[in-house]
Parts: sequence; C-alpha cells; structure tokens
Amino acid sequence: MMPPLMFGGLVVFLLIGFPVAFSLCAVGLFFGFLSIELGFFTSAYLGNLPLRVFGILSNDLLLAIPFFTLMGAILERCGLAEDLLEGTGQLFGKVPGGLAYAVILVGAVLGAITGTVAASVIAMGMISLPIMMRYGYDMRIATGVIAASGTITQVIPPSLVLIILGDQLGKSVGDMYAGAIGPSFLQILLFLAFIAVVSIVAPHKVPPLPPEALAPRGWPLYWRVIKGMVPSIVLIFLVLGTIFLGLATPTEAGAMGAVGAVVLAIINRRFSWTLLRQAMENTMRITAMVIFILIGATVFSLVFQGVDGSLWIEHLLSHLPGGQVGFLVFVNIFVFFLAFFLDFFEIAFIVVPLLAPVATKLDIDLVWFGVLLCINLQTSFMHPPFGFALFYLRGIAPKEVKTSDIYWGAVPWLGLQLVLVAIVIFWPASVTYFLDKGTGVDPSTVRIEVPLPDMPEDDAVPVFR
Repeated sequence: MMPPLMFGGLVVFLLIGFPVAFSLCAVGLFFGFLSIELGFFTSAYLGNLPLRVFGILSNDLLLAIPFFTLMGAILERCGLAEDLLEGTGQLFGKVPGGLAYAVILVGAVLGAITGTVAASVIAMGMISLPIMMRYGYDMRIATGVIAASGTITQVIPPSLVLIILGDQLGKSVGDMYAGAIGPSFLQILLFLAFIAVVSIVAPHKVPPLPPEALAPRGWPLYWRVIKGMVPSIVLIFLVLGTIFLGLATPTEAGAMGAVGAVVLAIINRRFSWTLLRQAMENTMRITAMVIFILIGATVFSLVFQGVDGSLWIEHLLSHLPGGQVGFLVFVNIFVFFLAFFLDFFEIAFIVVPLLAPVATKLDIDLVWFGVLLCINLQTSFMHPPFGFALFYLRGIAPKEVKTSDIYWGAVPWLGLQLVLVAIVIFWPASVTYFLDKGTGVDPSTVRIEVPLPDMPEDDAVPVFR
C-alpha cells in the first residue's frame, strides 16, 4: 500500500497549495523514514540521494534550459515579433482570415526561435489583438488563435519540454527534436485549415483588412517581410541546424542562440543593459524553479522505487485492455486531466519516469512516446480556467475583452490539439519518419579480420567477432 499512499499524500499537499518542489521532498522523506522503520529498506538506501542530486546538478544537458530561456527572454523584448507580424499581416491582409493566418505563421517562427510560450503569446497579443478588434474580428476567434499559436512553441524545436522529456526518457535531444518536426507541421496545417473553414463558413467573423489599411503591394512590402524573416531563419539554423548536423550539442546550440538573440537585439536597436538584466532575472527564476522541482522529484522517485512503486505502476498499466493502443489512450487521458492542475515541468518530472518502463515493456518507441506526451502537455496551456497561455493573454488584453471570451475561444483549438494527439497515435510515422534509421547492420554479426605480421593476405586470422 505504500506506493498509492505516497501518491495520495502528494495529492493532499498539492490541494493544500504547498509548493510542488517542497511537497515532493516532504512526501518522499516522510515515507522514506517510515519505510526504514517498517523495514522496507535500510537507511543506507537513502545514501543514494546525495549522489542523485549531484547527478542532476552536474548534468550538462540541463544547461540548455537557462540558455534557451535567456534566448527567448531577450527575443521577447527585441522587436522581432513586431517586424514579423506587421509585415506578414499586410501580406495576408487582403484575404478573409488573413490576420489569423499571419498570427499562426509568426507563432510558429517565434516558437522555433524563442522556445517559450510567454514570449509568443505576449508579443502577438499586444500587437495583433488590438488590430483584430479594430477591424471586426470575432473576439473568441481572435483570442483563441493568439493563445493557440503561442502554444505551438511547446512542440516545435527548440522546445524546453522536449529537452526535459529527452532527459527523463534517456533519449537524445536531437532525436526528440527530429521526431517533433512532423507533428509541428501537422499542427500548423490543422490551425490554418481551421481558419480556412471559418473564413468560408462565417467570413464575417474573420474579415479582411479594409483597402485603406493595406500597404501598397510591391518590393517595399516584400522587403519588409524578408527583413523580418531572414534573421529568424539564420537564428533557427544556428540553433536547430547545428544540432541536426551534429555540429553542436543542445547546450552549445542554446549558448549560440543566446548570443544570436543579443546580436538581433543590437541590430534592431533594442538592446540595453536593462533588457539584459530583466532577461537574466527571468532566466534565473525559471531555472531555479526547474532544478528545485527536479530535486524534489528525485527524492520522491527514489523512495517510490524503494517501496517497489515502479512494479506497482507497471502492473497497473501493462495489463490494460488494448495493449499498446489501450495504454497510450489511458496515459493521454490521464495526462490531459492531470494538466488541469500541474505544470508541464511537474508532470515531466513526476509522471514520465514512472511511465517510461511500462512503455519500454510494451515495445513502444520512447522518442515517439515522448513527442506524443509533449503534444498532450501543450494542452495544459489552453485548459480553461488554469491555462497559462490564457493567463498571459488576459494580462495584456484590453479591459473590454471578456475573460469568458478568452476561455470559450480556447475550446476549438484545444480540440485541434487533441486531434493531433490522435493522429500521432494512429500514424507513428509522423514522428519516426524524420529519425535516424541507422545502418540496419546488427553489430553482433560484424567480423573484423586483421592479418598477422609477415603473413600473406590470404592467411588473415579473425581477431574479433
């Protein structure tokens, strides 16, 4: 009964409102000392805890988190989003839904260079929401598309969620990024298709810009769009291209991205020491939160494994009806509802390490499983009433925008994200197609034959098998 009691204790702490990191530590240590008294394991078992904490603090991969966070915090303030949105909005402004198309495409680009939901939602909300309101967009469509486009950041590389899931699943971040390419494009296409349907069925909800608001067509407009896109593409290659080509680790790519963000801020004449200080303070807070949660999760998981909690979870989930599909459906429903109450960091550190062994036993590709969970976790940003994307949007939206419109506007996009979860479950190639397939050679069949000195080539003797 110890594993379910530990989960119950953790739920009680969370419902009280105690910080997650300290809740995990408190529950883990309490049940750890209780287990020693009851004889489930000795005090020497808890001696592993300092080694595990040191392993977290010395993990080079986790250095990518502050680098990518710093990059996003700088880009949030450097004016790049304004340039992208204004040019792209004018480019698509003549067609119904043009501003919404621009928000989705710019959200994808910002996601690929910032990696943070807050930066995308705040930047696009401050720039595009007043314009949409001025030209008669339906309030729910306008708020929904801004919030949803910001959450693309969670799936499109260099997502922080993919870094953490790769670490927890024991898979390389490069593989996680490669696996997320297909679902990222599918999500963008789903969002664009939804706006296309709305523009056909109810064009009055997504009207085009009036002629007096349109800039003249021609090279000045195209150059404006190119000027915003080219620095973004260069930064995307600097971060993602170097990882995919094997030229840099995620940590090194994150460091280059942070430097690139500073250069972009200087080019846009937005750089200041105040901007850098604010970005570093934001990075420090997020990094400290992640590390504390990870240490708390380590305390909890060590004790949980000591009382055979992993076997309890494995027995509970590996006998679900439906095999792999049954397991995936159950896990995704479970994570979906868990995301109403917990942040994606907390779910990744608490739940994912318990699910990974069961997925391995069921012969599920862990990269595919990780990307699937990442898509599901992004719904946590759109859940009314606790979705962070909705909070960010509420914080910068004008007073005349009703909170109910923000919440109801999120519902269709939440449904589209769940559609993507179903597509990835039933079409695994959407993830695995972009992964490195290897050579297809079984290493156990390789023979290396080395000729002995002063012997003819024909007398080669096999040395290694």
